[in-house]
Amino acid sequence: MPSISEKALAMPASPIRKLVPFAEQAKLKGRTVYHLNIGQPDISTPKIVLDRIKNIKRSVIEYSHSAGFESYRKGLAKYYADFGIDLDFNNIIVTTGGSEALIFAMQTCFNPGDEVIIPEPFYANYNGFSTTTGVKVVPVTAKIEDGFALPPIADFEKLITPNTKGILICNPGNPTGYLYSKEELETISSLVKKHDLFLFSDEVYREFCYDGAIPHSTLQLKGIENNVVVIDSVSKRYSMCGARVGALVTKNKEVLDMALKFGQARLSPPTFGQIAGEAALDTPQSYFDDVKEEYVERRNILVNGLNKIPGVVCPKPSGAFYAIAKLPIDNADKFCQWILEEFSHQNQTVMLAPATGFYATEGNGIQEVRLAYVLNKDALIKAVECLEKALEQYPGKVTIIQEAVTHN
Repeated sequence: MPSISEKALAMPASPIRKLVPFAEQAKLKGRTVYHLNIGQPDISTPKIVLDRIKNIKRSVIEYSHSAGFESYRKGLAKYYADFGIDLDFNNIIVTTGGSEALIFAMQTCFNPGDEVIIPEPFYANYNGFSTTTGVKVVPVTAKIEDGFALPPIADFEKLITPNTKGILICNPGNPTGYLYSKEELETISSLVKKHDLFLFSDEVYREFCYDGAIPHSTLQLKGIENNVVVIDSVSKRYSMCGARVGALVTKNKEVLDMALKFGQARLSPPTFGQIAGEAALDTPQSYFDDVKEEYVERRNILVNGLNKIPGVVCPKPSGAFYAIAKLPIDNADKFCQWILEEFSHQNQTVMLAPATGFYATEGNGIQEVRLAYVLNKDALIKAVECLEKALEQYPGKVTIIQEAVTHN
């Protein structure tokens, strides 16, 4: 039998999806499973998008330009202008989701073996994208005790080697919900400028910032215009994850020209997805106002509820719709499997994502889980109650005294 490639063997399993078989078994037993493991919103896609899809009148579903339909890219340029970001439509390549945008960026800007520094915990698939492209992830750890704020710049500096070619951030962050301030972004900018690095910025949660917080794009940073590559997507913004449409955005013409060659190799982004994405640009502001209000209420139910449970620590997110919580447990992977396999409260249980998969440093996140507050408020209340009962019964529970020691 032929052997499998080393790259395939090295490809990490998704911490978000790897426990699906245990959730399916729980459902077969008749249990309700509250899915807090994955960022699939239950928010309705804007009506303007659904109406456009229902009324598509085309005799041929043709390829688009490899960079995406020109009308859509011009619409995206106007969208960015509304945020004070000056772009030409030629600064944008439409991609098959934000995932492809980041893979194109890595393939364009890095050679195999080059290093990219990423604050951890980070979106778990960054590990997979780096394996796909042969890029080495070098983590710099943000701490839950600091609310996952940007690590000190000295922590970045000591990781820079001749192989370091870039920094990758997510803002607002998945999985922490942390929103970098303008000052934090300027700190990163100074480091990028000093070492002439690329700065990749995943900004797909831009619309979801809370408590008066304002997002600042790396595209607005001065003096590093040719270093910045932004990753964007319609998935969460308009609750249309299945459209699989994203964008690579940069003012660096060489990056655009080279990335487009990868785009040509896959022919074009999805036609239906682009039609939906272009329609979504006309979504009224009232839609986002309502969605933000809903997410704030959900966040407060989840985070406040978690922090009332003895031994649980959960910083309040400023953006996105995720939170990382530290639990009084011995091992998050074991706990997340146990709660599906062996636990039930009123015939209900919870599916969580163990945070170990959101770190690159071995051993980090061992007591942490990521939770997505994408369920309705009643479901979140019940999920928190389930989690509290599960922590009371879990055989690998760590006492509050032991937990306090680990904080010192």
